[in-house]
Amino acid sequence: MIIRHATETDLPAIVAIYNAAIPSRMATADLELVSVESRLAWFKARSPSQCPLWVIEVEGVIAGWLSFQAFYGRPAYNKTAEISIYIAPAFQRCGLGQQLLAQAIHEGTSLGLKTLVCLIFAHNQPSLKLFEKFGFQHWGHLPKIAELDDVERDLVIMGLRISEPVV
Repeated sequence: MIIRHATETDLPAIVAIYNAAIPSRMATADLELVSVESRLAWFKARSPSQCPLWVIEVEGVIAGWLSFQAFYGRPAYNKTAEISIYIAPAFQRCGLGQQLLAQAIHEGTSLGLKTLVCLIFAHNQPSLKLFEKFGFQHWGHLPKIAELDDVERDLVIMGLRISEPVV
């Protein structure tokens, strides 16, 4: 198992993993599959030193990924990143999400970050438990903010301070 920076040749596997999550209505607000072409600009907006995108490989197969995303797009939030984790169905419940999240927390300060946030549907108990296990706290609750197949869903905002300022 290795975690490494994604390359453009990884994008089809990244998109396939993302698309596998769409039908479950658990992890993304996208309702239809996305194409590799539609995710190219998203991919190119990442770099190892700013908003990285990592893949986790198991025996040469891309089994999941983690992305850092700028939070809210305004300069005052530059020390905060939103993170997302997606694991291929065949590799779920194997601890890969834990490994990716542990690395994100560990590497976050070297990226100049102080805070990590994630947005998780309230009915996605596996993801909520994963982030809680790593010390993320519930920082917000947006009731009935998304509609997935005619069902209104709540969104939970979770956060973790990875670097406390020196006083």
